[in-house]
Amino acid sequence: MASKNDNEFCAILDFGSQYSQLIARRVRENRVYCEILPCTTTAKELAERGVKGVLLSGGPCGVYDEGAPQLDAAILDLDVPVLGICYGMQVACQSTGGEVIPSTEREYGDTTLFIDSTDNPIFAGCGDKLQVWMSHGDRVSKSGDSFSAIAHTENTPLAAVHDSSRNFYGLQFHPEVTHTLDEGKILNNFLYKICRFSGDWEIKDYVEWAVQEIRKQVGDGRVVCGLSGGVDSSVVALLIHRAIGDRLTCFFVDNGLLREGEAEQVCEVFQGKFQLDFRFIDATDRFLERLVDVTDPETKRKQIGYQFIEEFREAAKEFTDAKFLAQGTLYPDVIESVSPFSGPSVTIKSHHNVGGLPDDLDFELVEPLRFLFKDEARLIGKELGLPDEIVNRQPFPGPGLGIRIVGEITRDRLETLRAADAIVRKELESWSRHKEIWQGFAVLLPVRSVGVQGDQRTYEATAALRIVESVDGMTANWMLPPQDILARISNRICNEVQGINRVVLDISSKPPSTIEWE
Repeated sequence: MASKNDNEFCAILDFGSQYSQLIARRVRENRVYCEILPCTTTAKELAERGVKGVLLSGGPCGVYDEGAPQLDAAILDLDVPVLGICYGMQVACQSTGGEVIPSTEREYGDTTLFIDSTDNPIFAGCGDKLQVWMSHGDRVSKSGDSFSAIAHTENTPLAAVHDSSRNFYGLQFHPEVTHTLDEGKILNNFLYKICRFSGDWEIKDYVEWAVQEIRKQVGDGRVVCGLSGGVDSSVVALLIHRAIGDRLTCFFVDNGLLREGEAEQVCEVFQGKFQLDFRFIDATDRFLERLVDVTDPETKRKQIGYQFIEEFREAAKEFTDAKFLAQGTLYPDVIESVSPFSGPSVTIKSHHNVGGLPDDLDFELVEPLRFLFKDEARLIGKELGLPDEIVNRQPFPGPGLGIRIVGEITRDRLETLRAADAIVRKELESWSRHKEIWQGFAVLLPVRSVGVQGDQRTYEATAALRIVESVDGMTANWMLPPQDILARISNRICNEVQGINRVVLDISSKPPSTIEWE
């Protein structure tokens, strides 16, 4: 992928952080072209690429751990600015003679940063005090001789450092997350005041690059695409169609785990508006048979992923040249499943289109959105002419209602949840903040409780409401609709949905919770 100016390239070296792609997202928001590269990338390789700025990500290891990823110290001697974040700061300090030790006072979450050098360009416009997001158990106890401290916290004397001789900046906190309340100034300062990027990269550049990459990967082959009707797979389908035309065949698989009316809506949109080779497959019975007696959430995801592949294998048999499978995988799916670059990050959960695929996959994956976030996929969707009902659709997981039913999946429990979820979504449409909702849905819990309905004692299931706001799905805050809306949701579910007599509200943010329950 190339920017308009081939010298406008920012490299992000990934040391296994859950936030590496979030850094890339923030860089792209500043209209600077960037790539995430393995932490093993050398100074020579960066110099050959003509890099103009380097960011070193955080990571889950201690720099002193055996086998911990290390930095090619020569990168710090390149004639380009380098910004180290958390582990990135620590590994840079260690590689230049500093020391990193376990901290007796660990810092996680909101922390007050006291800026000692308010005239330093990295902190331009930040004042002398800033609320930042910390996530570390180690700290730099001694930096290299040419380093100077430019900020501290109550427990961390070297919370930010600067080495003017090497043009290196180190931050113990995470400027890329929204919890650091700098309004994006720190990364903007690094990119514009320090690296001197011009900021000419646009999302349509990604479209052009993705089309070329698809043609390069697929050649004369045929691609089958799992088209769910969500923005991710829809954007992928249109990108691939633009790249290879009628050598794309899209399969919409009804796995029996969809929301109310969803299959009909998807078929109506894609069989009518777009000139795609669109095939509908009703695989409800086969999916539900595979999920009999399955209650473990990881097993659910993998079983659903395996059955999707079986459906595509069977459907693609009529095409002897179908060697590629396209998916709408986004980066949050990837980083919550496995680090694609450096290896040391921790798996949170498997996604059916990432960690849930079988080892003997017969297809080569085509995933042009693999390094983008949801809102970026939406921007591309608008660029490609997708209708608003697709572009603005709430994220819906590939395993569907299967991971919103905690415990056993049965046809009866699916119908119960489907009815409750439809009420939630319908009633939330009347809220003035409806467009701010990232996801609003119902979860069916394996919890039964005593109730009274029609003067009769009941012992029925519990539904949980999950309503969150987010920008990219990496972090999320719970939302509280007005009491009258919550009352209508609760009353309608308890009165109209057979099998539920209690409704509760989930008021957990991400982190520590995930958005989905499983």
